[in-house]
Amino acid sequence: MDVIFSALRVLLGLFFALNGVVKLTDTLCTDAHRQMKNQYVQFADVFPLKDLGYKPDPEQYMLTVGWLELVSGFLLAVGPQLLQEISNFLLCVILIGVIYSILVLKEPFAMCAIAAVCLGLLLLLAIRGRRIKQKSKFE
Repeated sequence: MDVIFSALRVLLGLFFALNGVVKLTDTLCTDAHRQMKNQYVQFADVFPLKDLGYKPDPEQYMLTVGWLELVSGFLLAVGPQLLQEISNFLLCVILIGVIYSILVLKEPFAMCAIAAVCLGLLLLLAIRGRRIKQKSKFE
């Protein structure tokens, strides 16, 4: 079972790292990069801290999320345990923000599907990691 969770962690990490690269540059997939740029213009309009007077620049917002996804995805895949847990938390926060933005924009719920599945898998990894730590304390 540990092999399955390790494989899931590595695959999720690589998925997020690749997703981050697509946000950072248009060399891998020009269409996806352009679509994300348009999406982040909308995401900046419904940014949760907008009510407090902070609205991010859409391009900087996308670059920040891209770098966070790239680094966190890489560390989730191959980093030490502590950095995996921190990366998992950061990626969960990003996904909650994506789901929030999609729902506030009143997009079809199906647009949330990938983010919701990835969030569920990250939470599964986090719960699994906590259970292993607790089990080792009692041994």
